[in-house]
Amino acid sequence: MANMADKKLIGVDLGGTTIKFAILTLDGDIQQRWSIDTNILDDGTHIVPSIIDAINHRLKLYDMTADQFIGIGMGSPGSVDLEAGTVIGAFNLNWKTLQYVKRDIETGTGMKFVIDNDANVAALGERWKGAGENEADVTFITLGTGVGGGLIANGQLLHGVAGSGGEIGHVTVETHNGYLCTCGKHGCLETVASATGIVRVARDMAEEYSGNSVLKKTLDDGEEISSKIVFDMAKSNDPLALMVVDKVTNYLGLALANAANLLNPSFVVIGGGVSAAGDFLLTRVDKAFKANTFPNVRETTAVRLATLGNEAGVIGAAWLARNAFVK
Repeated sequence: MANMADKKLIGVDLGGTTIKFAILTLDGDIQQRWSIDTNILDDGTHIVPSIIDAINHRLKLYDMTADQFIGIGMGSPGSVDLEAGTVIGAFNLNWKTLQYVKRDIETGTGMKFVIDNDANVAALGERWKGAGENEADVTFITLGTGVGGGLIANGQLLHGVAGSGGEIGHVTVETHNGYLCTCGKHGCLETVASATGIVRVARDMAEEYSGNSVLKKTLDDGEEISSKIVFDMAKSNDPLALMVVDKVTNYLGLALANAANLLNPSFVVIGGGVSAAGDFLLTRVDKAFKANTFPNVRETTAVRLATLGNEAGVIGAAWLARNAFVK
């Protein structure tokens, strides 16, 4: 029987295109990483069996057994029931019906299993081994196709009464004529600060803009743009792109300031694909953040970029297992 301190953790990060896996030590150091493509065909019925196979195959490869592991943690899109270990409504996985993820993976691997929402899990990763420096109070926002969030207070994730604690993407930032969100509400942060939202803001501002601008010409020519293109053009001082970035970072700074005014965390950490814009994004968000924070919060809460990139999910998932099963 392996000594407790030598036992390992498995972290799984379930996404719409890939499923990432890692074997980690109890201290959160990654020893092995691998990934498989997500097969969302047939209502996503292949996903859980493929996770079980990928774990069992890897253990066989390294001549390891289930009893050498503390357990498996996983981050998943959709609505996660923590107690039951089920997921529903993960549309990017084609999961329309209730999925018994915990039951099936525990049966298939012989290991204990714990699951949470993917943005929460990324927040835990950044908090444990990344920009959050293992502080007890960390607010995390991920800017990708959508906008997700995770709130850690007193060392614990805030889930709220039905798992929607931390839905920072649905904080209202535009009360007049805000864009309609997929959630059915108008003016959500997600409609302006997600990768798709930034493109939408650029298209609308381009229609009203009459000056010289490469961004405007690109849009007028009917060419596809992305949030990365908008930021790259802003970095080269394109006047319209700068206006778009200003608008987006003002909304972001406002939403993050309000979160900080409520929670006063050590750090507000910005991750996800859009955060690749780096300091160019951060300095502008920070300016709007400082303009909208309560003085004591402004002096004690700092906004930072995430540092773990793609590994935040598997590291946070491993922390979930460690937190649940190491007594």
